[in-house]
Amino acid sequence: MGEFNKHSVNFPSTLFIVIFLAGLLVGGIVTYYIVSQEVTSLRNDLWVLESRFSKLKGYQNITYQNVTVQQNSTVLSLLYEKVKDSVVLIKGKTNTGWVQGSGFIYNYSGSMVVITNYHVVHGTTMVTIRFSDGNEYAAVVNGSDPYADLAVLTVLNASENEFKPLKIVSSSTLKVGEPVIAVGNPYGLVGSLTTGVVSALGRTITEEEYTGKFAIADIIQTSAPINPGNSGGPLINYCGNVVGITTAIIAQSQGLGFAIPSDTIIREIAALIEFGSYKGHSYLGLEGTDMDYETAQEIHVNVTYGWRVVRVIPGGPSDGKLKPNDVIIAMNGTKIRNNDELASYLEEKTQPKNTVILTIIRRTDDQLKKLNIPIVLEVRPPPS
Repeated sequence: MGEFNKHSVNFPSTLFIVIFLAGLLVGGIVTYYIVSQEVTSLRNDLWVLESRFSKLKGYQNITYQNVTVQQNSTVLSLLYEKVKDSVVLIKGKTNTGWVQGSGFIYNYSGSMVVITNYHVVHGTTMVTIRFSDGNEYAAVVNGSDPYADLAVLTVLNASENEFKPLKIVSSSTLKVGEPVIAVGNPYGLVGSLTTGVVSALGRTITEEEYTGKFAIADIIQTSAPINPGNSGGPLINYCGNVVGITTAIIAQSQGLGFAIPSDTIIREIAALIEFGSYKGHSYLGLEGTDMDYETAQEIHVNVTYGWRVVRVIPGGPSDGKLKPNDVIIAMNGTKIRNNDELASYLEEKTQPKNTVILTIIRRTDDQLKKLNIPIVLEVRPPPS
């Protein structure tokens, strides 16, 4: 009985220990299983998120590019709709036949005028303006300036609803690389649009038939395709405003077009309309060429930039002050590297009767001298 009672007392304790250990084991297994499942679930969620993020990145890039293309396309379409009715076809009768060009409508102090190139109407005995709706009217030339290749016309007997003027803004903020569009009538193809960029600024071109030996200064170079018949049409920025007027191309070239800057139009428009001409082109009375290394060696000077004086015009403002082979390297302290910069500075920064200080390099008695010479500018004479 004593042994039996002894065993009877210890059995519940052993059972409790066994149950406790079994519980720990089962609990561990269950916990491990739950944790394992949660880790697996988290890994799956992470993989899903990574997959979605990867797809999202790719989708955003494609969407952005598509939106960019759509926006560009939309911008051009909207710009064209905005400006197309402001561009006109100009036809001129000459002694040898008819010529065609482009122009655009501008509101000058409440008066509607058409702006175009001088060479479009040069030598014409009759001029007509055709609007985008097909209506055509006679026109007269109010004023012109061959040195800027500009002309302003008045349309006769046209109704007010024909005139949809464009806004002209300053070209001074233009930068190389900015997109521009040209609208005009190449080869008589009315209302054609081409696109490009500003390729360069401050160029000079010479149209000897109209300007003699004088350069047209401060020209915009553009890659927008320009063809015969485009002349006089607007060069427009992506806000739909005029920044220039297309004027010339280099024959048999691609992407080499030129435009008169809008600042020239703004500067001259009042004089052309009110007086019929513009007398603000400054004149130095010099002929010359750009400097380079070979020329520097030839005339024995130590500068390879600037503008070499070849001829001093008798009776001109520089007569008795400058000499052949003088090299102009600065004007009023602004460096002059070539004819482009010389002509552009004169056009933008000076007026006749202004005094400018020319910094020159001159060889005298086998010595080089750097001199500052004041010149009083005159009005450029009419084209020969």
